[in-house]
Amino acid sequence: MIKPTDQQTFLLEVEGLGVSFDGFKAVDDFNFYMDRGQVHVIIGPNGAGKTTVLDLICGRTKATSGNIRFNGKEIRGMNEHNIVRLGVGRKFQNPSIYEGLTVLENLELSHPKGRGVFSCMVFRRTEDIQKRIEEVAEEIGLLEFLETEASILSHGQKQWLEIGMLLMQDSDLVMLDEPVAGMSVRERAETVNLIKKISKNRSIVVIEHDMEFVKQIADRVTVMHLGKVIAEGSMEHVQQNPKVIEVYIGH
Repeated sequence: MIKPTDQQTFLLEVEGLGVSFDGFKAVDDFNFYMDRGQVHVIIGPNGAGKTTVLDLICGRTKATSGNIRFNGKEIRGMNEHNIVRLGVGRKFQNPSIYEGLTVLENLELSHPKGRGVFSCMVFRRTEDIQKRIEEVAEEIGLLEFLETEASILSHGQKQWLEIGMLLMQDSDLVMLDEPVAGMSVRERAETVNLIKKISKNRSIVVIEHDMEFVKQIADRVTVMHLGKVIAEGSMEHVQQNPKVIEVYIGH
């Protein structure tokens, strides 16, 4: 995206972001601007640096250059858990859920009041928290599975549960890494509806290879190759870009 004017304000502003591993530039001069209430999808071939960008934004990996501002606050260099507390939620490629616990217990543990050692010791499920759990469970299509152990959920349901855990944290920005990988056709369709639903109240960054899925959810698309942005715009726009066709869509 072209650098915005001083009058423009964004939920997430990433400028000149870079990181090197043993001399290899995994992300190089990456610029990214995210509006509130937007679904922004990052696509590109394997090794393009897409997941590394999410790692840099959430603090899992430390950047070697550039700036990351969230809600106007510089977050580059902050610890991962402090970035979460500011309202940035991250879902990884494989579901990170507690398989030995029920759906209800997974959602309950994700509530902000349950964070920290002391908080966990004194945490009690109040009526308000129970109501919030049920609201989120309904939103992700798992209300009737609240007492079901997470280990016996389908792959798609496990992905939805992890998204629900991010919703319990009340994140302003939700980052999803390949959310429909391994899903059935029906589960992918339901995930499209879920993302459209939850994006009404928050911004969502998605990394995905399923182009049909991207077409259905994306407000804006960024294409990466070798750590750099090579195109950005609507899905229709980037699909017609000769460079994108050459390095990604054509293969």
